[in-house]
Amino acid sequence: MIRPHDLVPYPLPQIRRAIPSDLASIVAIEKDSFIDPWEITVFLEALTYYPTTYFVAVCDGQVEGFIVGALEDTGESIYGHICNLGVSPMYRKRGIGKLLVRRAEHQFALELATAVQLEVRISNITAQSFYKRLGYRHVFGIDQYYANGEDAFVMMKWFRF
Repeated sequence: MIRPHDLVPYPLPQIRRAIPSDLASIVAIEKDSFIDPWEITVFLEALTYYPTTYFVAVCDGQVEGFIVGALEDTGESIYGHICNLGVSPMYRKRGIGKLLVRRAEHQFALELATAVQLEVRISNITAQSFYKRLGYRHVFGIDQYYANGEDAFVMMKWFRF
């Protein structure tokens, strides 16, 4: 029988801003996580344009998760945009994705965003459930959003100040 005090919690990862030397690890996680992974050039471009909203999770000295965020100014409001999130398969279900999302949300709020949006595959029920637990809600759908023609849901979370 396992008792609560017998369980050893996973150590918390270090969440820090991404740097160019992280890109090889980020691309490897991406390829393990998605059916149509981003190319390294897209990750590098995102790092160039959005260095303050791009984070990695470091566990035992290795990058094991990442989040790519962007800021979008509509002229009336500023929104955070979660463009990509990935965690190494062996490090999933440890709260790393949640920590990355929370860190990005914090940065978005610091940069005066009033909400955060993201797109998720209609077939990706696991991701939708994850984001719902973090306070995101379905807003609308986008037909044929992904390269293979699959539709997406746009999900949003509004900040309360």
